[in-house]
Amino acid sequence: MSDAQHGAVAQEGVQQHPLGIYLRIWILLFILSTFSYMVDYYQFQGFLRWSLILIFMLLKAGFIMAIFMHMMWERMALVTAIILPPLLLLFLVGVMALEGDFTYAMRDIWLGQDVTQLPKSPVHH
Repeated sequence: MSDAQHGAVAQEGVQQHPLGIYLRIWILLFILSTFSYMVDYYQFQGFLRWSLILIFMLLKAGFIMAIFMHMMWERMALVTAIILPPLLLLFLVGVMALEGDFTYAMRDIWLGQDVTQLPKSPVHH
């Protein structure tokens, strides 16, 4: 094989990325996991707790997809085919959660009672 042919094969081969980027992302994932653990350690509650957990989860998933699954270096069509469906699902889950809250609040109007004053179920003691 001539030098020109060998160079062409090397250029066609696997794309190499610097090892340092993988180490930096690994450290960043470790830091985000620590923050996620601290949410439980400091016993955050309610909306703040779940917001922080979801934010850290999505950031970690995004970094893993971008770097370790090589999405950062892929074509835009492939990236959108993989990322848009989960984003759409997250949007739809959010819409369903809002609709559920609306339906729960409308019980007050339709039942004529304050839903906070309804008797508790014996299961929830």
